[in-house]
Amino acid sequence: MSTFKLIVSTPDGNIFDDDIKCISLRGTEGDLAVMAGHIPFATVVRAGECKIETENETKQAEVDGGILTVGEEKTILPSGSFKWKE
Repeated sequence: MSTFKLIVSTPDGNIFDDDIKCISLRGTEGDLAVMAGHIPFATVVRAGECKIETENETKQAEVDGGILTVGEEKTILPSGSFKWKE
């Protein structure tokens, strides 16, 4: 499966910067998932669970909102708070 670059940043700095297979979270229009090759777009992210699937594992986190920007070369999620679940 193809991968793409994801950067998650907070006021404390970059929390995540790596290649992933998929990110799933809640946007203003409902739940969404982004995979490699997705068309570029931007959406407001609602507070809730965020799942990041890498080549080797699936990580879960709580995000307090933000703006997801999907580009051709990378996807960026700036957020006020992003906390990994144990």
